[in-house]
Amino acid sequence: MTIDVVPTQIEQWLTGRVIAYGKVTADKFTVDTPLSELGLDSVYALTLCGDIEDEFELEVDPTIVWDYPTIRELAGGIAQLATK
Repeated sequence: MTIDVVPTQIEQWLTGRVIAYGKVTADKFTVDTPLSELGLDSVYALTLCGDIEDEFELEVDPTIVWDYPTIRELAGGIAQLATK
């Protein structure tokens, strides 16, 4: 499915997910902080992938969060997938 998404909007959404999961507060990271430094583990990665699939109507492999290790990079990867 092709949807109109902008990487900065996806970054904001991903930032909100990180905050919602309670791993860190907004003042403790940027979109360039490695997800591994934000407490990313396999359970968190699977949950995030499910949220990505639901929010953007995409099918993603859980390895996406390791392939794109920061919020900025992950947002770019999601945007690319969404335009295919």
